[in-house]
Amino acid sequence: MSDMNEAAAPAAAVGASQEDKTLAMLTHLSGIVLSFIVPLVIWLINKDKADKAFLTDQAKEALNFQITIAIGYAICTVLAVIIIGGLLMPLVWILNLVFCIIAGIKANEGVSYRYPFALRLIK
Repeated sequence: MSDMNEAAAPAAAVGASQEDKTLAMLTHLSGIVLSFIVPLVIWLINKDKADKAFLTDQAKEALNFQITIAIGYAICTVLAVIIIGGLLMPLVWILNLVFCIIAGIKANEGVSYRYPFALRLIK
């Protein structure tokens, strides 16, 4: 049972430089304003660099979450026809804001953060 808990718990970034931690934090926080653009660029630039494993992992996680948020906004836009989408859109925005801030703080501490709900489309 403890093996499952250890596997599910986020691991600390071993060997990640402070620069990588700061860039990972900025990658998560950029999702609040710029959606998936910054995580995509950071992931594409660093995906083949072995020494940037922490940064690549966090950029993928932020990218997956921002894709999930974009899908949520699209669903809210469609549901706006029956008014419920207009009520849900602020909720999606608040979830994005809160989880991006939490992820940014954890990434700056060197912890590999996993969003509680995100479609893992980029592996």
